[in-house]
Amino acid sequence: MFASRSFALTLCLLLLATGARAGELKIATWNLNWLTTRGAGAHGLPVDVKPRTEADFDKLRDYALALNADVIAVEEVDGRSAALKVFPADKYSIHMTHDHVVQRTGLVVRRGLHYDINADVTALAGESAAHLRSGADITLHLPSGAMRILAVHLKTGCHSRPLENTTNRACAELAGQIGPLRDWIAARVDEKVPFLVLGDFNRHMDGRDPFIAALTQAAPLRRATEGHSDPCWSGGGFIDHILAGGAAMYWMRPDTLTVLRYKETDPEWKDRLSDHCPVSVRLAVPG
Repeated sequence: MFASRSFALTLCLLLLATGARAGELKIATWNLNWLTTRGAGAHGLPVDVKPRTEADFDKLRDYALALNADVIAVEEVDGRSAALKVFPADKYSIHMTHDHVVQRTGLVVRRGLHYDINADVTALAGESAAHLRSGADITLHLPSGAMRILAVHLKTGCHSRPLENTTNRACAELAGQIGPLRDWIAARVDEKVPFLVLGDFNRHMDGRDPFIAALTQAAPLRRATEGHSDPCWSGGGFIDHILAGGAAMYWMRPDTLTVLRYKETDPEWKDRLSDHCPVSVRLAVPG
């Protein structure tokens, strides 16, 4: 009798735990730092980029499994074949932009979650000569309805400088990406759908930063990294962010913000793993 009651209690606890997770999504962003299967010196690769070994890919795959997220925005990934070296095909579906650059943006989605692929947000890439990146855009189908997710990798080189500094090319190009982002956000407001914009913004966005202020002109936004410092490697301000708008603002749980730090601490691992750590947050999605 005691054993039966113990089994019943254990079963109830498992069912409760499953139910608690049923309406929860773990969302992450991870810049994988020139993730490619090309050899050293290949076309499109800077001379200082060191190709990963199979052991490096194995470690990255272990970290991806430890991250255990439902949706991951990925940056600096050289297409689906490179992504599959980190995210097993039996566990994840992979969507990458169609840019003709090595550092592409994409979204990795756990098997069992259903989504539609939308057209790349090519306006973020600007002129082709600038070698900027399009945004990866999907519609995730949840029990409560659709949610749009946009993964971005914006122009580097203007982490905290004034955006209006037109003499700085990086700041001018980053400022030029505000309009397309604001247009995308405004379109989601018109559709009345919850949405996320996440990825490597290459901008700190702390305090009264004009970049985030410009985006919130299109809609109120909640930033998971607000008020936090990034503990990855030497630390500092976050440039990888997760923004939520529409109903998703109220689903986001900022108290669950997590940075998956690498066990390896020698600087050489920045090239072998990544100079960015995965950043994640959980959403309490209505069932």
